[in-house]
Amino acid sequence: MYKVEVDKEKCIGCDECVDVCPVDVFEMQDEKSVPVNAEECIGCESCIEVCEQDAITVTEVD
Repeated sequence: MYKVEVDKEKCIGCDECVDVCPVDVFEMQDEKSVPVNAEECIGCESCIEVCEQDAITVTEVD
């Protein structure tokens, strides 16, 4: 299981993470990315790779 967080101060609303996520963890709300399906995260970290603002963290949790 993974904890997915988006730093709203850093997020510029480019929606790259929405497009790249293979399991649809993110959606855009108020022009910011929000991890609405974090329980679906498979830990591939594609979202981290495309986020030029370093606004996303994915942490493995028990």
